Amino acid sequence: MAVHLTPNAIAAINGGDVNSKPLLQVLDVKLIGNPQERYRLILSDAVSTQQAMLATQLNDRVKAGQVLTGSVVQLIDYMCSAVQNRKIIVVLNMETIIPECDIIGKPKPFLETETTSQKVLLGEKNKQPLQVTSTNMNAQNTALIKQSFHPVVQPPYQPPPNYKSRGPMFKNEAPARIIPIAALNPYQGRWAIKARVTAKGDLRRYNNAKGDGKVFSFDLLDSEGGEIRVTCFNAVVDRFYDVIEAGKVYVISKGSLKPAQKNFNHLKNEWEIFLEATSVVDLCPDEDRSIPEQQFSFIPISDIENAENNAIIDIMGVVVSANPSVPILRKNGLETQKRTINMKDTSGRTVELTLWGDFCNKEGQQIQEMLGSGSFPVLAVKAGKVSDFSGKSVGTISASQLFINPNFPEVHTLRQWFDRDGKNSASLPISKDLTSGGARTEMRKAISHIKDESLGRSAKPDWITVKATVSFIKTDSFCYTACPLMIGDRQCNKKVIHSGNSRWQCERCSQEVDECDYRYLLQAQIQDHSGLTWITAFQEAGQELLGCSAKELYLMKHEDQDDIKFEGIIKACLFNEYLFNLKIKEETYGEEQKVKITVVKVDRVNYCAESQYLLDLISNFHNK
Repeated sequence: MAVHLTPNAIAAINGGDVNSKPLLQVLDVKLIGNPQERYRLILSDAVSTQQAMLATQLNDRVKAGQVLTGSVVQLIDYMCSAVQNRKIIVVLNMETIIPECDIIGKPKPFLETETTSQKVLLGEKNKQPLQVTSTNMNAQNTALIKQSFHPVVQPPYQPPPNYKSRGPMFKNEAPARIIPIAALNPYQGRWAIKARVTAKGDLRRYNNAKGDGKVFSFDLLDSEGGEIRVTCFNAVVDRFYDVIEAGKVYVISKGSLKPAQKNFNHLKNEWEIFLEATSVVDLCPDEDRSIPEQQFSFIPISDIENAENNAIIDIMGVVVSANPSVPILRKNGLETQKRTINMKDTSGRTVELTLWGDFCNKEGQQIQEMLGSGSFPVLAVKAGKVSDFSGKSVGTISASQLFINPNFPEVHTLRQWFDRDGKNSASLPISKDLTSGGARTEMRKAISHIKDESLGRSAKPDWITVKATVSFIKTDSFCYTACPLMIGDRQCNKKVIHSGNSRWQCERCSQEVDECDYRYLLQAQIQDHSGLTWITAFQEAGQELLGCSAKELYLMKHEDQDDIKFEGIIKACLFNEYLFNLKIKEETYGEEQKVKITVVKVDRVNYCAESQYLLDLISNFHNK
């Protein structure tokens, strides 16, 4: 079957034609790009060839074998961009007409002079013919040009006019064509995207070697699911910070495209848009319903065990508990708020979510009130940050978003599970460490197993859960004075000492503070039917056991000297049953090896859930 490619298509595209939808042949396909894959093609119209770059949304067609060497394709959406003094065709959309075909013609690389030759052959009227050399054309074209030329009387020489101060030159001010976010690449010239703002970051100020500055970013989502971050600096912040509103749809053009800074950008896009003084941001008055409000990639809470530190994830779960909001002093001297809540999902695991700043007083306070009224809200977290500091947990960042009882299909499924089974079913916190073989499995043990099985004496810690009662608590030293300053998104917590002027000195931060924080360092003895052991409970675990903060207990004992109330709190903790999640690891003290047992999480025994747990064990044993 004879195949006819579109004549002179390569020359036409180089001349600016983006509407003819030509038939071309693929002469070569090459994978380039790291870390994001891109494919470079060589396209032919049977006479000329030209390099082309395939938009990433078309990568699957190459991987599926729809685009091969020899394939005949029809370009649907495309453009020609100059890169380092050479032109490249950027293919945004195309269709494969013939998957495999022999090479058509004897094409050669397209030269810019070919376009000039064609203009001469067309014989532009009322214009002086261009000077043409036969070295740039084949013999046939040379003969045609000789036949077309007539004697021309040269006009007398006139100096070129002086265009200085003659007004602006005309340029193409037509609006740029709207393209998908996935099609954005640095080889384009004029472009525009239409997208919804899914998140707007806070205005941040910074200081570096170039001086003071300010910056803010916002995230965009278009109708095809493409996402990209937009960043503004300094004077551009003044133009757009008050203009941009989360949830609204905008048409954005005339920005510059640069590689995304993955340390600060969690979106799955290798590029980031930087707005400039000439950039245009237009609000779409009629909201585009084709663009979703938000896009999630939820993972089960159990998968956080294997997530890397600082990974950005989307999670959803039922909130089962929440702690009060507490003030935290950042390293820059500014105060912020911190609140921790616990979430549970169908994977049977729980995770601690730390809310920072405004999240504590907005969504955090709403969640606290709902729990107080007996309601357990479903919480969807967009862009939470995984932390392995003192165990795996998730925290909010400036780009995070919280959705309480959102109207998602997944929410209704989760709610039904929780109301039917999940509310009273036993669950375990996510793992606090990874073994060399992958994710560890937490196991219910008796206290005697710690010694009998030599737990904690291997290279990695052992993690167990025991059901036990608290038989004794040391009350002479139950907390320490801690640094309240923030290091990044974490509190320093290093021990501080009096500096001699009623202030507190932190060696890590090299700063003094007026007031210190008080954190639990609780030594307690627990026992079950098999034996007893000593444990160490730090801040969160100590607060779960005693029901008040370390600072409240310290002031009660040392300043208020209310011994009756102090002893009442201690006694209320004794001889109650708890589920202790323990980390067991051998450590060196001086020259002595000693097994240290640390409480990672503690919960008062829910006897309904515990009964269900025991019934499940019996059922599993019976099935074996």
